[in-house]
Amino acid sequence: AMRLQSRQFQELFTPGLRSVAELFEKKKYELRIAGGAVRDLLSGVTPQDVDFATTATPAEMKEMFTSAGVRLINNKGEKHGTITARLHEQNFEITTLRIDVVTDGRHAEVEFTTDWEKDAERRDLTVNSMFLGLDGMLYDFFNGYEDLKNKKIRFVGKASERIQEDYLRILRYFRFYGRIAENPGDHEPSTLQAIKENAKGLAGISGERIWVELKKILIGNHVNHLVRLMYELDIARYVGLPLDGDLEEFDRVTKNIQNLCPKPMTVLTSLFRVKDDITNLDLRLKISKEEKNLGFFLVKHRQELTKAPGPEPLRPYQDFLMDSREANTNAKICELLKYQGEDHLLREMQQWTVPSFPVSGHDLRKMGISSGKEIGEALQQLRDEWKKSGYHMDKEELLSCLKKL
Repeated sequence: AMRLQSRQFQELFTPGLRSVAELFEKKKYELRIAGGAVRDLLSGVTPQDVDFATTATPAEMKEMFTSAGVRLINNKGEKHGTITARLHEQNFEITTLRIDVVTDGRHAEVEFTTDWEKDAERRDLTVNSMFLGLDGMLYDFFNGYEDLKNKKIRFVGKASERIQEDYLRILRYFRFYGRIAENPGDHEPSTLQAIKENAKGLAGISGERIWVELKKILIGNHVNHLVRLMYELDIARYVGLPLDGDLEEFDRVTKNIQNLCPKPMTVLTSLFRVKDDITNLDLRLKISKEEKNLGFFLVKHRQELTKAPGPEPLRPYQDFLMDSREANTNAKICELLKYQGEDHLLREMQQWTVPSFPVSGHDLRKMGISSGKEIGEALQQLRDEWKKSGYHMDKEELLSCLKKL
């Protein structure tokens, strides 16, 4: 038996968790940490959020918490068996052990159980199916810890059964592969076969759920391998990717962006040949307006907005930014530089402060130009001169320049 006593584990024991543990102990209900948090703790990572599992039913938990005067928050999760209690400014999400009775590939109807192994059995991947007692004792029914140490991603039990319970698990498999596996291509052939046979089940999954998983895959490891696999296993078309995705451009860009922390959309856009590919993606996945605009921007400018030869390679990007009337052009240009693999220019661009044009209409009126049309024209001429100077000319130089003009 394995007992965990790491610093990350000890740090979970806030006053809130101690109080929760005491309540459960007094009532003789078992309480353990479940799922992803166990995986993180065993990897030496502090979990972002911690889920708990218990043998107590939702009704028993409600009764226990209410009589102890503990506040319960939103009961939305209750029919799935989840109760959220708030103690010492901290929320605790605690779910009754359960078995999936009926599944339709999207949702499950559940019934409660007190059997820990039965609950572990309905979870997706072995590395996500472990429990950790509050004494640090590991409960691992499907060799999840072995798989985690060997960086293996496997479904619990039969892959096809797990997938048919919820087709989104295909993408979860890819996501965790990109997070945990050491090398690309280290899959069990039977798993890939099960994914291929069930790929079209993804057609029934909502775009929003798919996009959440896909974004994480795009910024994880082995992204090139995993997206190519999506094409090989015939998944791409069900998740909004273009049938004739530009895999050569994708190869190039996935090399360019290593270590540059691109946005998911920046990586994905390299598959798109035309604007319509982004529109189709949006129809399927309901991406945000900002994501859509970034995609359009990259498709439009990736070829012709490139660095200048000579001593000022960044100038075309700076000029583009200065001429732009749109919000967050700066952020889009930084994503374009990542896409193009220009890490030096990216650093320069991130450090560059956008200068503000030193002359106003007020200055020109003081010089005796009164008609609005003339002021407009003069300002435009001065802006052009200012741009030519690399945005270095100050107000005096520009105004004396105007006298010459």
